[in-house]
Amino acid sequence: MPDISPTSLAAARGTRAVAEPTLVSIDQERLWMDIAAGCEGCDDPLVRGLLATGIRNHATFANGLAALIGRKLGDRSVADDALSELVTEAFAADPQIVAAAAADLVAIRERDPATANYATPFLFFKGYHAVQCYRVAHWLWNNGRRYLALHLQSRTSELFAVDIHPAARLGRRILFDHGTGIVIGETSVLEDDVSLLQGVTLGGTGKNVGDRHPKVRRGVLIGAGAKILGNIELGEGAKVGAGSIVLESVPPFTTVVGNPARPVGTRHSALPAFTMDQMLPPIDYMI
Repeated sequence: MPDISPTSLAAARGTRAVAEPTLVSIDQERLWMDIAAGCEGCDDPLVRGLLATGIRNHATFANGLAALIGRKLGDRSVADDALSELVTEAFAADPQIVAAAAADLVAIRERDPATANYATPFLFFKGYHAVQCYRVAHWLWNNGRRYLALHLQSRTSELFAVDIHPAARLGRRILFDHGTGIVIGETSVLEDDVSLLQGVTLGGTGKNVGDRHPKVRRGVLIGAGAKILGNIELGEGAKVGAGSIVLESVPPFTTVVGNPARPVGTRHSALPAFTMDQMLPPIDYMI
């Protein structure tokens, strides 16, 4: 089985892992082996049960993820086991949900310097958990089970402080770094390879109905606390500075900052979602 580590993928291309996306199909069997390997050497008796229920008791990535979502979202209304069975049903009906979850995990490992292995984000990163719960809720929404989808949205918001409407559309290789306070409205679109920091809002501008939320194109990086409001577009490779209020569309490969946000510096050529470089060019030069 091929090595899917960021280092090996980058070496195969002759490039640095920090700047390269994983565009290949993820070998889920190998990924699950790597997740399990991340737990080796941990002999803390208080953690053994967590590692068993989270990883070691499950034969596949899909089974482990289904159990994790059920365990996280289960409550008196819908029990853990029932939720895990529901997630397993969704995975069987649409294997692309699991493929996206695997791609998200590898993207986190590539972009986030706080991830020493794959087990850490799988078990502990609520941004990752929130996105995977959304993926199941989105499947439910599209299959007419909308109250159950909204229940999963509500539980995700309560537990992780991340509120993603199940009708929103998210691509693959999505990173919610920290995750706390992220809000994504009903008609929002996030294409592949997008990175968001904590406190980001993709919202509307009032009581408008219909298509009213932002469209975020591939490779965009949105800094902490930024608010993107209205049916506007962040073009491919755009970067939004922390705390910015964006009310107008942003051209591709452009950095914006401020309230209201304005372009600064010169246009870049890289996709900032991969580098996670949040530094801004001089703000006294407007494009």
